[in-house]
This record gives sequence, C-alpha cells and structure tokens, in this order.
Amino acid sequence: MTIRLTPEDEKLIQQRVQRGAFANAEEVIHDALAAQAAEIETLVENKEMINAKIAHAIEQLDSGEGISGEIAREHLQARKAKWLNEKPPKRPE
Repeated sequence: MTIRLTPEDEKLIQQRVQRGAFANAEEVIHDALAAQAAEIETLVENKEMINAKIAHAIEQLDSGEGISGEIAREHLQARKAKWLNEKPPKRPE
C-alpha cells in the first residue's frame, strides 16, 4: 500500500518520532488509527443516547424552552473546562 502524506503530516510524524514517543513512523500511524477506532467505537456505543439527547433538545426548542446562544456557549465552556480537568493526562508525544 502506498500512502501520500502532506508535508505537514510528515512533519508531525517526524516530530513524534524525534521526541521519542514512537520508534518509527509506522508506530505513529498505528497509534493514530487505534485512537480513531476507539473514538468511532465510543460514538457507535453511545449512538442511541446521543440521538435521544438531540431529540429531547429539539422537543425543548419546539416548546419554547430554548436558551440564548450566549448562555449555551457559557454552559458548553463550563462543561469543557470540567471535562479537561477530569480527563487523564495526555500521553507525551
């Protein structure tokens, strides 16, 4: 299999290898694919819950229970900050 990478992608891979996190480019690619597979699996496993939350939100909007974009943004930023504080430390590159 032949894969063509952009110069930016090549640089990212080289940086990860040079930093010692990976022995070679193949390990970098394998790790990236494994991470992507885990993300997809999480989405698939939670699809019904995600769709239920979307349907509930649409029902709320349709009944006039919506909030302003500014308030929604504040809520999302607070949730993101909480999530960032709770997630495990990132593996060094």
